[in-house]
Amino acid sequence: MTAKTTASFAPGHRLMLTFLVALCILVACVLSTETNMPTQNMSNKERAELREEARDMFYHAYHAYMENAYPADELMPLSCKGRYRGVTPSRGDMDDILGNFSMTLVDTLDTLVLLGDFTEFEHAVKLVIRDVQFDSDIIVSVFETNIRMVGGLLSAHILAEYLQKHADTMHWYKGELLEMSRELGYRLLPAFNTSTGIPHARVNLRLGMKDPMLKKSRETCTACAGTILLEFAALSRLTGDPIFEVRAHAAMDALWKLRHRGSDLMGTVLNVHSGDWVRRDSGVGAGIDSYYEYLFKSYVLLGDDKYLARFNRHYNAVMKYVSEGPMLLDVLMHRPHAKSKNFMDSLLAFWPGLQVLSGDLKPAVQTHEMLYQVMQMHTFIPEAFTVDFQIHWGQHPLRPEFIESTYFLYRATGDHHYLQVGKRALKTLQQHAKVSCGYAAVNDVRTGKHEDRMDSFVLSETIKYLFLLFSDPQDLIINVDEFVFTTEAHLLPLSIAQLGNATFSFRQSDEHNVLDFMRTCPSSNKLFPEKVRKPLRNFITGSCPRTTAGKRLSALDFQASNADHLRAVYDMGITMVSVGDRSQGKVRLFHSFYNIIKQYSRYFFAFIQAKSHEEGEMGLQFMQEMLELTKMQSINQLAQLQAVAYATDEKAQDWVALMAGPSHFSPELIGDQFVEGDVMLAQPLRACDETLENAAEAKGKILVAERGDCTFVSKARLAQKVGAVALIVCDNVPGSSGETQPMFAMSGDGKDDVLIPVVFMYSVEFGKLTAVMQRRKQQPLGVRVMQMVEFKRWQLAKAQRQNQTVAATQKPDKEL
Repeated sequence: MTAKTTASFAPGHRLMLTFLVALCILVACVLSTETNMPTQNMSNKERAELREEARDMFYHAYHAYMENAYPADELMPLSCKGRYRGVTPSRGDMDDILGNFSMTLVDTLDTLVLLGDFTEFEHAVKLVIRDVQFDSDIIVSVFETNIRMVGGLLSAHILAEYLQKHADTMHWYKGELLEMSRELGYRLLPAFNTSTGIPHARVNLRLGMKDPMLKKSRETCTACAGTILLEFAALSRLTGDPIFEVRAHAAMDALWKLRHRGSDLMGTVLNVHSGDWVRRDSGVGAGIDSYYEYLFKSYVLLGDDKYLARFNRHYNAVMKYVSEGPMLLDVLMHRPHAKSKNFMDSLLAFWPGLQVLSGDLKPAVQTHEMLYQVMQMHTFIPEAFTVDFQIHWGQHPLRPEFIESTYFLYRATGDHHYLQVGKRALKTLQQHAKVSCGYAAVNDVRTGKHEDRMDSFVLSETIKYLFLLFSDPQDLIINVDEFVFTTEAHLLPLSIAQLGNATFSFRQSDEHNVLDFMRTCPSSNKLFPEKVRKPLRNFITGSCPRTTAGKRLSALDFQASNADHLRAVYDMGITMVSVGDRSQGKVRLFHSFYNIIKQYSRYFFAFIQAKSHEEGEMGLQFMQEMLELTKMQSINQLAQLQAVAYATDEKAQDWVALMAGPSHFSPELIGDQFVEGDVMLAQPLRACDETLENAAEAKGKILVAERGDCTFVSKARLAQKVGAVALIVCDNVPGSSGETQPMFAMSGDGKDDVLIPVVFMYSVEFGKLTAVMQRRKQQPLGVRVMQMVEFKRWQLAKAQRQNQTVAATQKPDKEL
């Protein structure tokens, strides 16, 4: 779900970017005349026939919906009836997209204009104005309602006014759709009432957040919170009501502050109140995809430099950590060299299209080619597939992302290969998804079994992009280069940037540097897609799990809980033996040939007799990789770790350090900086009230507060208010430990007003600290808060001085 964004930008820098994009496309067009031109060119006649077939596909699905389902939200193509919320059997959370507001018709309005069917568009607009209402006691997804309904209404309003001026029709229309979108926007606004400004995932259309079912609402996905700005900015600028754009900007700013400062990556699920990450998986697929898309397109639509800078920072991080050749594999945001999944989901198919729009063509061609081979292998791209391209989840709900990327690659290169890819996708839909009452999702691509489901995006995106792919731009009623396509393929005009709410340039901000704004055209000698695709032609063919001639298991991908991985390392001559507490994940591996034992992180590896000489050599390479990986991870983790250190003797000669995690909202202790003071427990321990019972004694102390009931930053502000010099937040989960769980950095709410250091300790480490405090009831316990790496250096330097002193005292007298 991406958008076309190659038209003019704000004065100056947007004109230059337009020139660069045009130059890139011009180079591609020139190269397309060279001798490496693909041989399977498509004739104008065939292309026109496919365009008309795409048009017929649209009307087959559209009429099936209008005649058998309207005013329901969706068509059930196998039952040939409508899907209503609260009437049709529930599908659980999946039904949160439904609001009994005729979603498929609203989502489809602008497609009718692109098809040139002004008569049906006018009729459909009248139906929406007459029948659609939002005052329903229904909980809906904020994200889905925004992109499908708010976006659909806004796009239809813009095109209705466009037709009034250019097609001399719909003169009766007085902006009713805009007023409907404003009403719906107001019904979504209560979701933004959080301590972070990041919206809740769901809201009740009538009751807001007062619905009892939403009292425990805490979590949302990054894409859910970060895919609001285009629609809300357009809504504000068209209505003159700034509240929508203000709230959407605030949500984007809050998300940006939650990125991992070391990797510049984002997780996928977070707590809207505390800002804590719930899932730290980072990739470009489900849960995060359209966040990246809206960063780039917000720059294009609004001309705000900060969104380009943020996109480039994230993009560089994705290409550094997530991209593996043509594949995109999720990593952990705080440990970006560690893979978190062994499969990819189909939503990442939008990524090549976004890469095209941002000017990075070569990797776009590579990833698209990989996805095309997956499609050829399984008929459709399955909802998720493994790193060896086997099916992980077999569903295919007729998603548009791959066709969308195909469209943008064709527009950028003119390469007829992408017309052939689109033809293959179109014919596959016709053969395997078309039923008498519309198009049915595929429940399992292995069997071809259908599901009684036709999402609204089939009409608003999938078929729309097919129609655009086979259409010449000059044949369309509108110039699509003057619009941005939202993530739901709704059209918003670039002229919206001229309607006010001008954003200021962030180029001089300390948050970004000039490198964040730099983009270059791809090298011309590598631009032509055929040269990039050729080495990947057999990338997937013959892929099969655990074949020695295929992809070798790397230490980076290894997971001790994966049975296939365990078999693979065994075949390489590596075996694993449990060591100590099995819950700690420690195992030992032996290699009889070298007679050595090596420990890497929590794994002990050694070699046994390999299955073959070739796999034995692969085992040696695996062990070397594991050693380097462990060294690298240890260095990265140590650099981020904080230490809470205390002396174990009265003379303060011997010190012990307990590991702690940093925060994003407090000053960073770097180099030899540290904070020292006596430890004191907050009363009450959660430190969420307006003041503390022991506030008078807290001045100059290092305060301890327990996690829970309020945000980390709220506790920090209270500690700072009562005069504490630092804050230690201890975990409220019994048994949690930094030895067994990854350390994380606490997130704030976007305000930089905390001036004291704040660190986080898991329960086991804090238990050790409290045990020492209890043994010293007669006197307070003094501690130092500092970087763990600096504590290590301090202790090493102290040990060296002691050794030198001992050596000096033992030096024999000089001979007389």
